[in-house]
Parts: sequence; structure tokens; C-alpha cells
Amino acid sequence: MALKPLQNIPEKPLKLKRALISVSDKTGLIPFVKILHQHGVELISTGGTAKAIRDAGFKVKDVAEITGFPECLDGRVKTLHPHVHGGILGRTSHQPDLDELKKLKIRPIELVVVNLYPFQKTVAEPGVTPEIATENIDIGGPTMIRAAAKNFAHVCAVCSPDQYTTIQAELESNGTVSFESRKKLALEAFRHTASYDVAVSNYFSTLTDEKLPGAWSISLKKHGDLRYGENPHQPAAVYGRQNEWFDCFHGKDMSYNNYLDVDAAISLMADFIDDEPTVAIFKHTVPCGVASSRSLKDAYQKAFSTDSVSPFGGIVIMNRELDLDTAQAVDKIFTEIILAPSFSGDARKFLKEKKNRRLIRVNKYPSSADNEYQFRSVVGGALIQQSDLIRQNPQTYKTVSRRNATKAEWDDLLFAWKIVKHVKSNAIVYVKNKQTKGIGTGQTSRVDSSEIAVKKAEKEGLSLEGSVVASDAFFPFPDGVEAAAKAGANAVIQPGGSIRDKDVIQSADKLKLAMIFTGIRHFKH
Repeated sequence: MALKPLQNIPEKPLKLKRALISVSDKTGLIPFVKILHQHGVELISTGGTAKAIRDAGFKVKDVAEITGFPECLDGRVKTLHPHVHGGILGRTSHQPDLDELKKLKIRPIELVVVNLYPFQKTVAEPGVTPEIATENIDIGGPTMIRAAAKNFAHVCAVCSPDQYTTIQAELESNGTVSFESRKKLALEAFRHTASYDVAVSNYFSTLTDEKLPGAWSISLKKHGDLRYGENPHQPAAVYGRQNEWFDCFHGKDMSYNNYLDVDAAISLMADFIDDEPTVAIFKHTVPCGVASSRSLKDAYQKAFSTDSVSPFGGIVIMNRELDLDTAQAVDKIFTEIILAPSFSGDARKFLKEKKNRRLIRVNKYPSSADNEYQFRSVVGGALIQQSDLIRQNPQTYKTVSRRNATKAEWDDLLFAWKIVKHVKSNAIVYVKNKQTKGIGTGQTSRVDSSEIAVKKAEKEGLSLEGSVVASDAFFPFPDGVEAAAKAGANAVIQPGGSIRDKDVIQSADKLKLAMIFTGIRHFKH
């Protein structure tokens, strides 16, 4: 049955007389309790929170004194009682509610301070079992928060220690909490419980054998506002826990496009974290040069030589600590972002001399263990897929040509296969000696991508003789293989799977190319 709403919600300041406090995170609790005590607020609490308040020397009533019923079931049931929820949900500006509260001997509660069992933190711990996870699902807490938020006209809902200063400032200013503040706190409360429910729901999805859940919810806290989106007329913000993955410790705040570039760079370098020193240069989320070598500086110079024009204003990422020699090489052109797992003291000092350059420390890389999902908005909804985090497994690759690849060619083929995964389709990558020699990206024809890669190599004076080529998807016709051989390639790596594979293999044999089928496609749209 629908409740009859009040015709007018009273938009008045609220005097706090009674507060119910039950918190898992006790950060800032005692200083906040002191403020409430100074303003004559009666305190009600539960379990460990009540003990902490008493130990600090403040008077507090146990919820059991209010309900007349002890906590039970190992504390599972504490606050689920009419004397608690009646006090929270009673509309004290509505006389019939006041009459009923008086009849039932329920006193109003004007302040609810509750934060929840740390479910998200618990399930993130290695080796957590469903039994442990389930015990960390809060029931009473979300119920109290939602009740207080629903009745924000008469109750103040506080669900985070970060909000204590808001209440303190208003109490010290005029002894009450404003209607506007209560409304904002209610919004944050509903967001908080929604996020909590999403975390629980998503965790339980992992306990089933569904590859993709029947319903998927996203709840991300705003990390920060951005100046604008891809273009100045588009408002934008970034959501999530970016600081867990990387730390921008120098330079201007990152833009929308910066975040896209950083995401692309970190995703590629995740495939090289255990390799020899490797450097990748990106522009507009696309790698324009990648190389591995015995030294980081040499790897950078080889990556740069792939395309000496595009790196201007681009970003550079490396899989080793950035040393001063390499930093000085990178500094020769304007580079907007530099990423590394760490920076030497000399390199850090040198690079900080330019205020606008962003320096980013990479804390961790995505892996198959993360089982992350990718989301993309489309008209009417969203597309969701598991991220392409599959790692190389050369033992499953198959040589389909008469000629086998040499050891050096195999090394280059595997190197090229890692890179082509991160190039926009149709993607073609030429490699020699673990250095990209030409990259063709985003064309409607695979042959066009190859031609662009070849032209870029020619422009930079790079020879493709003895190189290998990687294609993110199968060659539908022999012409792509013929173009690679004409450019100087000796070996090809591709997924295979075309209805014309036989024709493509025959062409490779005729041209004396080694050809490897991986059985895995890496489209990137």
C-alpha cells in the first residue's frame, strides 16, 4: 500500500537531540562524539562502537536499553526493532506520527551515524571464502541509513567519517543542521547503500558459472571532475579508484584524453612487465613505436625511430625504473606524459623542471587474474565483455607453412603479436630485432594498413628486409601476405580461420614465408 505523502516537506533547520551511532570505520569517531556531547545530544550505540565511546569517557546507551531486547545471533540482530526504526522514520512535523510515537513510547532519533561492514575490502582479500564474505554483508546498517535518508526532512543521515566536519561546522555555527545539508547527505547515503548492494551483487555473480551475469550494475565513486571531455563543449569526470593503479605525482591535472592514453599504455605494457627493458610510445591511444633492448635508453631510441613525427605531444611508458640517461633522451622532444614503475632521484629532479609535463608512477598492471570487464555505451544501453587479458601461449601456436621460423624470427613474431593486440583494427605491425619498423592502424582494408606501415618505414629510412609481420585478424585473401613479402617480411603471425586459409598458406609457401597461426583474434575497435 502506498503511503500518503506530506503535502509540504518542512525545510527547516534541525535540532539534534538524540543520535544513533554504529560504525565499522571508527576514524574520527571520538572527536565527533565530543562535539555531539558538547551540544547536549543523547547518544545511543551498539557493540564495539558503544565500548569505544565509553572508553573515551562519554555517556552512551546501548540499543538494547532502547529496544528492551538484547542483541542476538552473534550480533546479527541489534537494531532491527520498531523502537529504532520508528524513531528514525517518524515524521516529527506530522501530528499523527507524533501521536503514534507517543502512544508507542518511541522517542525520535534526529541523527543516524552508520557506516557498513567492510564487504568490498573483505572480498578483495586473497583466499576469502563465501562464508567469510557472507558474514560481512551488513543488514541493519543499510536499513538504518536508508531509513534516515528517506526521512531527511526530519533526520540527518551520516554514512562516512568525511561528513563529520559538515555536521560539526553547522552545530558550531548555529546549533542545528540545515535542510540543504540533510538533503545532500541523503543523496550521498542512497549512493552509498546502492554502491554497497552493487558490490554484494557482483560478488555473488562470481560464485556462479555465468561468464557474463544476467544483470550487471556499476557503482563508481567520482574520483574527480575534468576540465572537459574529448572536446571543450563536453562536460566530463573520472570515476573509480585510479590511485590504486597509478599516481600522477607531477604536472597538471589529467584530462579526459590523457586518461584514455594512459589506459592504452598500461594495457600494452602489461604484456611486457617480465621482459627485458621495453619502451612504448603512444599517440591518441595507438602505439607509434615499441622496442625492447638491453638498456632502457636504447629501447626508447629504437621505439622513437619507428615514427619520429607522431611522438611529439605523445606519451611514453617503460617497464623499468626511468634513469637519467633515458629521461634526457625523452626530453629532447615535448612529451606530455611519462609513465614508469619508478623514477630514479636524478631522473625525477630533471623531469620536474618542466611544470606542464605529467609524470606517472604505475602501481600495478591489469592481468587475467583481475577478470575485468570492459563497458561501452551504445544507443539504448551498453556492451559488456571480459577484457582481452589473455597472455601468450606459444605452445598452442601452429606453424602452417612448409618453412619453419628461425629462432630470431620466432622472438620477433612473439614480440609483434603482443603489440598488434593493442593496435586499432585493421592492425598490421612489422618488427625486426624486437623493434617496431612499421605500424598500420585503423584502416578499412588490411592491405591499406600494411601499405601505411610500409610507407612510414620508408619515410623513416627503416628497412623491412628480414622483418616479420603480425596481423590482428586473419588474412581474408592472399594479397595481404603478398604485400608483406614484397615489403621484405620473412615470416607472418596471424590468427588463421579464414575460409581461404588454404590459399593464403599456399601463397606463403610460394613466397617462402614462415607462417604461424595462433588461433586467437585480437580485434580492437
